[in-house]
Amino acid sequence: MMYSTVLAAMAALSTASAPAPQEAFFQNLTALCGKRFAGKLVTTDQADAAMATQPMTMHVRDCSASEIRIPFHVGTDKSRTWVITRTATGLRLKHDHRHEDGTEDVLSQYGGDTASVGTSMRQEFPADAFSKDLFTTKGNPASVTNVWAVEVHPGHAFAYELKRPNRHFRVDFDLTKPLAD
Repeated sequence: MMYSTVLAAMAALSTASAPAPQEAFFQNLTALCGKRFAGKLVTTDQADAAMATQPMTMHVRDCSASEIRIPFHVGTDKSRTWVITRTATGLRLKHDHRHEDGTEDVLSQYGGDTASVGTSMRQEFPADAFSKDLFTTKGNPASVTNVWAVEVHPGHAFAYELKRPNRHFRVDFDLTKPLAD
């Protein structure tokens, strides 16, 4: 894939509706397209103890002018993909969870839209109505207050974070050491 083509398409895309920090954030993320990075769990929530011992990687793999898909692998579990999409008023983060056979998990497509302009390096995504309903009906009501964040510090670090009362999950990725394919 020609990443310069994606960047050119992004430049041609009207940015009148997206605030400048969100535009810069999306461009910072797009600059990582095609690259994979190792990550490390940096929080110590007991709920994540088993995950903390597993190797973690993210791959900024599928990029277009409107959407970036980032598979997140934990050990041999390749079920998670973060999807960041442009909207008319900002950015959206969704979590695409799949079974090994490719079918969608019952807890999938949750996430939210940016509620503020954020910064060029950090965007926050509070749980949207769809997610709140999904969590409530599927027996996970504590998640209705989820706020996810993604950070891109160009040339240095990428982070994925989940916060809610009594819950904090964060994985940091070193952008100075891309992994070989």
